[in-house]
Amino acid sequence: MFNPDTAPYFDAFLRSFKTSQQPTAVDVQAIHVRSATEVDLAFAELGRHPGSGLIAASDIFIVGAREAILKSAEAHRVPVISPYRQFVIEGSLMSYGPDTTDIFRRSSSYVDRILKGESPSNLPVQSPTKFEFVFNLKTAKALGLSVRSSILQLADEVIEYAEQAEQCPLMAQSGHATPLINVCSWG
Repeated sequence: MFNPDTAPYFDAFLRSFKTSQQPTAVDVQAIHVRSATEVDLAFAELGRHPGSGLIAASDIFIVGAREAILKSAEAHRVPVISPYRQFVIEGSLMSYGPDTTDIFRRSSSYVDRILKGESPSNLPVQSPTKFEFVFNLKTAKALGLSVRSSILQLADEVIEYAEQAEQCPLMAQSGHATPLINVCSWG
């Protein structure tokens, strides 16, 4: 899902993805959205097809429409994958993408160099170097998905909730009923 006005390059990316050999028979379709209404209509259609899911693209419109996307995903019981950890904290199933905290931390050296007089045009372009996989176990449970322990072990972070506190010492110590991020493995 993406807005073709704010992320027109995704159509080209999708065409190249479809022409490459895939290990499984997954039907990948682009969903163009330009409003919250179109987001809800797209989820309503996906919800009519068991086994469907959605990848929310790295698109400024999608980030801004996060609340509408997650609300529609929950209403229509459609799992969402995103490149951003914040989506998972707010209810998406999982994310895999650049660690935005690391990006901001590394950008401080650029600010320092510019403030010391270096021209921004002389600074090299940097790409993300640290990526993170975040999984929301509560969302998986709400969707009726069983999750292999190997998936949870691969995750950098697993979002869990207090009802599982007795199973995980880190959670039991916290005593919170709010989302917690921990490193407990579920086997």
